Amino acid sequence: MLFPAPMKKVSFIIHQSSLEKVVESLHESGLMQIIDVTREDPDLLEEVEAGSPNPEANTCLTYENRLSNLVGTLKKYLPSRRGLKSFFSPQTFKKEVVKRKRLNVLYREVDSLLEKLEEKVLSLDKGVEEVKNRIDDIDENLKNLSYFLSFDFDLSYIKESEYVTVKAGLTSDVETVKKEVESLDGLLGYSRVGAKKKEKLWSVVAVCHISQKEKLDVVWQKYVNDLHFFPLKGSPLEIYRSLQRERTDLVKELKNLKSGLRKLAEKHLNVLLVKREEIQIERIRREVSSAFGKTSATYVVEGWVLEKNSGALESLLKDVTGESVIYNVSSPSSNPVEPPVYLEMPRWMEPFKSILFLFSTPRYNEINPTPFLVLWFPLLFGMMLGDAGYGSVIFLLSLVAWFKLGKVSSFVKSWSIVGLLFGFWTMFFGFLFNSFFGDFVPRFVYGDENALLYHVNVMGFSLPLDALHKPLLILVIALLIGLIHLNLGFVLAMYQNYKRGDSKRIFREQIPWFMLEIGGGALVGEKMLHIWSLSTPLFVVSVVFTAIGLIALFVNHGPMGFFELTGFVGDWLSYARLLALGLATSGMALAFNIVAQLMPKIIPFVGIVLLFLVLIFAHLANLLIQSLGAAIHSLRLQYVEFFNRFYEGGGKEFVPFSVKRRYTEEVK
Repeated sequence: MLFPAPMKKVSFIIHQSSLEKVVESLHESGLMQIIDVTREDPDLLEEVEAGSPNPEANTCLTYENRLSNLVGTLKKYLPSRRGLKSFFSPQTFKKEVVKRKRLNVLYREVDSLLEKLEEKVLSLDKGVEEVKNRIDDIDENLKNLSYFLSFDFDLSYIKESEYVTVKAGLTSDVETVKKEVESLDGLLGYSRVGAKKKEKLWSVVAVCHISQKEKLDVVWQKYVNDLHFFPLKGSPLEIYRSLQRERTDLVKELKNLKSGLRKLAEKHLNVLLVKREEIQIERIRREVSSAFGKTSATYVVEGWVLEKNSGALESLLKDVTGESVIYNVSSPSSNPVEPPVYLEMPRWMEPFKSILFLFSTPRYNEINPTPFLVLWFPLLFGMMLGDAGYGSVIFLLSLVAWFKLGKVSSFVKSWSIVGLLFGFWTMFFGFLFNSFFGDFVPRFVYGDENALLYHVNVMGFSLPLDALHKPLLILVIALLIGLIHLNLGFVLAMYQNYKRGDSKRIFREQIPWFMLEIGGGALVGEKMLHIWSLSTPLFVVSVVFTAIGLIALFVNHGPMGFFELTGFVGDWLSYARLLALGLATSGMALAFNIVAQLMPKIIPFVGIVLLFLVLIFAHLANLLIQSLGAAIHSLRLQYVEFFNRFYEGGGKEFVPFSVKRRYTEEVK
C-alpha cells in the first residue's frame, strides 16, 4: 500500500480466428490495460501493420447514437430530483439481467425497439418544442399589447400604405416625440404605462404622410423603441384576449404532450438504457482491435497487467485459444514509458485517494501518500477548527450521512468517513484547548466565563490548555507538529530513495537536513532563544552538524541553497496557521456568545428569543466559514509543505480494458 502495486508488461500473439473470443474474455475479466501499439510502440509497426476496427463498430455506433438521442429526449421529461435531494439521493435504475447474444440478434431487438419508439418520441418532442415556441411568441405579443390596451384601432394599420405610414413603440421622452411628429404634420397618440411612479414610459402611435416616412424613421430611431404587431388584426384589447385564450389552450396541449412523453419515459427508458449499454459494449469490443498489431494471420497485443494477475491472464488466454497463444511477460522499465499506477487500498480510503489525485497521480516507483493523508489532513483540520462543539456537529452529521444517506449513495457513504475523522479530531483539539462553542459552557452553564471546561492532570500536565489565554504555548505545539510533519516527509524521501537503490541521494540530501535541524536548532536554542545551555562537546557537535548541513545544502543547490534554507524555514512557519485559525474560531465563537448574553439585557423578554437565535445562526455561520478555511489550509499544508519533501506525481492511472455495466448484469 505504501507503493503502487507491481506491474508487468505483457505481449501475446493470437491467431485471427481467436480474436473475438480473446477480446470478449479480456473485456469481461478486466485484467489488462491495452496499449495502442500505433502510438506507444512504433518500432513494432516495422514488422507488423496497424490493426483496424471491425466494420461492425460503425454499425454499433450508429445504433448507439440513435438510442442516445432517444434516451436524452426522454430523460428531459422524467420527474427529476433537484438540489440537495438529487445529491444525497440520486436517481437510480434497476439493473436488468441479460444473456450474451449474437450481434445480429441484438440488432433485431434494437431495430424493433426503435421502430416502436423513435418516430413517436421524436414527433412528440418536436411538438413540444413547437408549442413552447408558439407560447414564447404569444408571451412576447401579450407583453407588447399590454402597453396599448387603452388604444382603440386596428393593429393591422401599423404599416406603410399608399398614403400614410403608421408606427408604434415605447418612449421615455413623449414631449420630444410629440413635437417631432407634429413638425412632420403627423398625429401622435400616447398613453402612460408602467406601474412605478418613478418609471417614465409612454406607449405611442404616430401617423404621418408617406412622404415623411424617412424623417419619421429618424425620430423613431432616436427616441422610440419600435414595436411590430404584424400579422395581428383587430383592436389591442380584442387580440390580447384572443391570445390569452390561445395560450391557455396551448399550455394544456403542452401538458398533454409532456405527459405522453413522461409515460413513454417511465415505461421504456430503462429498456433503452439497457440496449444502449449492450450495443456500447459490443462497439468497444470491435473498436479495440485498432490498437493491435496485425499480420496476415495473427494479431499482436500489448498491455499492462498487475503482477499478481499475470498468471491469471496467461491461463485465461490459453483457455480461450486452446493453448494457441504466444505469451510473454516482462518487468517494466521507465524507458520509454513508465507503467500505469494502481493504488491498492481499503475502500474507505477512496475519498483520500481522490484528494491525492486532485494534486497528481503518483509515479510507478513513488510513495503513495494516501495513508498519510488519512491521518494528517483531518488532524490539521481539527487543530485549525479546534472547537469540540463544532466537531460534535460535524461528527453527528457525518454519522447521519453514513447510516441514512449512505444506503442510497455510495458517494455520500464514502465521504462521510472524511467527515467522521474531521469531527473526531476537531472534538479532540477542542477539548484539549478548552473550546466548546467558544466559552459556551463556562459562560452559560457555569456562570463564570473564566472557568475551564474541565480540569484533569495527565502525566504532570494540567488539561485543558486555555488557547485564548496561552497562545504562545499553542504556537509551540503547532510548530512542533509542523516539524514532525515535515520530517516525516524527509523520512519518506529516504525510504523512497532506498527502494529505488539511490542510497547516495539519502546521504546527499535527506541526512544533511536532519543534521542541520539538530545542530542549528541546538545553537539557536542556546544563543538566540536562551532555552538551554549546551556543554562543550554538545556545542561542538552542534557546530559540526550545522556546518555539514549547510555545506551539503550549497553543494547540492549552489547559491540557491540559501533560498532552500529560507524556504524550509518558511514552510515550517506556515504551520503557525494552526494557531491563527484556531484562535479565529474560538475568538469569533466567544464574541457571538457575548452578544447573545447581552440580548436579554438590551431587549427584555424578546431578548430571550434573540439569545437563542444569535447562538444558533451565528455559530452555524462560524462553523461553515471556519470549516472551509480549515479544510483549504490543511490541504495546502499537505500539497505544498509535506509533498514538497518527497512527492512529485505525474503518473498515469491504471485503466484496464473492462466492461462497465450500470444498467445490465450478464448471465451465462
